[in-house]
Amino acid sequence: MTIYNFNLGIGWASSGVEYAQVYRAKNFRAINQDAKFIFTDLILGENIAHFTQKIGFKNSEVIWLYTYFTDLKISETTYTIDDVENSIGIKPSNVEKNGSIIRLYYKENDMFLTAYLKDENSNIVNRVEYVSRGMLIRKDYFTYTRMCSEYYTPKNNAAHLYQRKFFNEDGSVAYEEIIDGDNIVYKFPDKIMYSKYEFIKYFVEKLNFTKNDVVIIDRSTGQAQAILENKKDAKVGVVIHAEHFSENSTDDNNILWNNYYEYQFNYSDYIDFFITATDAQKNLLEEQFRKYYNKNIVVYTVPVGSIENLQYTEEKRKPYSLITASRLASEKHIDWLIQAVVDAKQKLPNLTFDIYGSGGEQGKLVDKISENNAEDYIKLRGHKDLTDIYKNYEMYITASTSEGFGLTLLEAIGSGLPIIGFDVRYGNQTFITPDENGYLIEYDQENIRSGIEAITNKIISIYENNSLDEFRENSYKNAKKFLTKEVEKQWLKLLNEVVGI
Repeated sequence: MTIYNFNLGIGWASSGVEYAQVYRAKNFRAINQDAKFIFTDLILGENIAHFTQKIGFKNSEVIWLYTYFTDLKISETTYTIDDVENSIGIKPSNVEKNGSIIRLYYKENDMFLTAYLKDENSNIVNRVEYVSRGMLIRKDYFTYTRMCSEYYTPKNNAAHLYQRKFFNEDGSVAYEEIIDGDNIVYKFPDKIMYSKYEFIKYFVEKLNFTKNDVVIIDRSTGQAQAILENKKDAKVGVVIHAEHFSENSTDDNNILWNNYYEYQFNYSDYIDFFITATDAQKNLLEEQFRKYYNKNIVVYTVPVGSIENLQYTEEKRKPYSLITASRLASEKHIDWLIQAVVDAKQKLPNLTFDIYGSGGEQGKLVDKISENNAEDYIKLRGHKDLTDIYKNYEMYITASTSEGFGLTLLEAIGSGLPIIGFDVRYGNQTFITPDENGYLIEYDQENIRSGIEAITNKIISIYENNSLDEFRENSYKNAKKFLTKEVEKQWLKLLNEVVGI
């Protein structure tokens, strides 16, 4: 059995989808299940292996659509500037270096080439651009050999891309793309395809799924139809990574699905199972299918993250210490938390609040702290690995109004922190048990001030009622369900029920 996981792209700044896939990859390794993670976007600016390795995939687990039809392996780039010079066959007349860019001039040929290095202290080359008689004519992309070349011709005083070739290890052409603006024809020795959809369909056919295989779709855009049409006897599942419907556009008679899941929901007859990260979303999705489609679907809850161990500390936690961790983005509403802490400080003079994370709202938050003269007790701590940091604090607070899962929430209860947050789907409702390990605050977007006041009052209440020890033990208790070994059991249960491993 092989578990094929379909995604689109990946980059240096990976999204929650990619992190969920990496957690899954680790789970599959632990339970000895062969898994492949498939990426179907064209990625040329950087070797895809550098992205996948950085986030935690093994090279052997990755399939990239564009090298699948070659004999090149997923591997880090090792091609050097010396290899580039040797491929030209003549010595350059002049060499210039500026940081991570090297330019080689060949005056007799009226040509120069620009090599883009891994970094300024490296001789590893990511790509090379060739300019002849003042015009860009070619770009080469490298891994441990030349992987792809793009070919350009002058058009309207600009370089016009008209062809790509993808190569085998021996330099032979595996296949090519003929490009005319947005139209691409994929030309193989024995086959021609006239769209990206046909290309992906051909790829899926070649994977040759069997009844023992499982196909998991993480992102569906442009490929779900090709997968479903060629799934054969394999079992197909869809992971719901975000809110799956629009509440404001849903009534008793109609539901508006999230665009990213609408196709899969409309063709749910061809989907064997769905996966949500929380029971709350599972229950809601099942209820909605019964209500709007009069249909029962199979939904499994499998957390998109887990913790290896509960984090305890032998040292005393810093008294009256609060923490939050997230992107510094407007939807996280950290400015509301700052105001709540400023207000709570009036009754709890020793209160401190540390904010971990980075993002576009940092300047606004700095100003908010300054306006309240709170620099001494509210600190922006930047982006850090918090695994061993949560346990130094006494409480976690959040003002996010939407958390599909909330890995930071899980990590917080795994370190015994009570949590205060809004009563919103789905993470808060999963990790906060009201009056046992924290509080869920009613969220009224028309009256934000009341929400801020409620957060303030609950912070004060936990300290004045001496609830910390009881809440801490309950957080640890809640976190046990999300230990890695427990999540591995959930995957085993799913696979056993789906394909009978």
